[in-house]
Amino acid sequence: MTTHPFLDLAPLTAARFASIEDRVARLLGTEQDVVIMQGEALLPLEGAIRGTAGPGTTALNIVTGPYGQTFGDWLRDCGARVVDLAVPFHAAVTAAQVREAFAEHPEIDFVSLVHAEAATGNTNPVAEIGEAVREQGALLYLDAVASVGAEPVLPDAWGVDLCVIGAQKAMGGPAGVSAVSVSERAWARMAANPGAPRRSYLSLLDWKERWIDGGRRTLLHAPAQLEMLALEACVERIETAGLDAVIARHRAAAAATRAGALALGGGLEPYVYEAADAAPVATTLRAPAGVVASELVASALAADPTLPLAAGGGALAKEMIRVNHYGPDATPEVVRRSLAALGAALAGTEIR
Repeated sequence: MTTHPFLDLAPLTAARFASIEDRVARLLGTEQDVVIMQGEALLPLEGAIRGTAGPGTTALNIVTGPYGQTFGDWLRDCGARVVDLAVPFHAAVTAAQVREAFAEHPEIDFVSLVHAEAATGNTNPVAEIGEAVREQGALLYLDAVASVGAEPVLPDAWGVDLCVIGAQKAMGGPAGVSAVSVSERAWARMAANPGAPRRSYLSLLDWKERWIDGGRRTLLHAPAQLEMLALEACVERIETAGLDAVIARHRAAAAATRAGALALGGGLEPYVYEAADAAPVATTLRAPAGVVASELVASALAADPTLPLAAGGGALAKEMIRVNHYGPDATPEVVRRSLAALGAALAGTEIR
């Protein structure tokens, strides 16, 4: 039988697995426990909610995009009482709005928040929101899947109790594994929650009791070896380049896309009104009046299918264009090519 570098690898040891977790913890600057879960980031995102929320929980669910809507559904399914704080997708939530929600509902003990919404192109001020949440003593759950690598993500400094990341966007890594940092408060909430998943792929408590508490010597199940090695490689690449440099590259790409779209003319404009509210991981643009965004994107991709362009999801497909300048695509050349293709497509598009 012929050998293959992807197939004939020595098994991934528990020690190697633990070392990758440690590198992810250093990337986040956290002293919290970090668990790498063997699936796309929806796995720890759902597992963290189901582990900590249930009947008796009053959750403030901040909605600045489609993932916030999903979190609210999960929370309700767990039996939690949910207070939705929704803001327009072209803006960000503010700490003042969070404090107003606490004033109206002082019983809130759980807050769910998306840091950067790649789907809508906005980003939320987690440091300020975290301060407001700490004043209330509530648990803070953060989806940092899109933001990690594109902007600072600091669970300890911001008082985040559950911080979920994925490597497939700004980190430039695999989609098949993800990670979550868990505070002692969050572990205690899970241990006291009779509805927290046990002996389940969604269970974070299984990882704590059978992996962390055992000294990280025996894995729960066979790890996703190729994805784990790819995660290790992408973290190593970030370490080599320097996290600050990787963040700067994403910020430069975002600024260039916003400026370039306005300079291009033809009616394209940033979807997120304020630059301070715009996520560095991806830039969303509003299609000109009378132009269907999905058709414009299809025309641009027909000329160059390698471009990181997409139309908005669902109803946003008519008006929103996404320039996904993350990971290896966070470069001036990719931004230039993307805007040039949109400009050419716009020139040949029939206005309706």
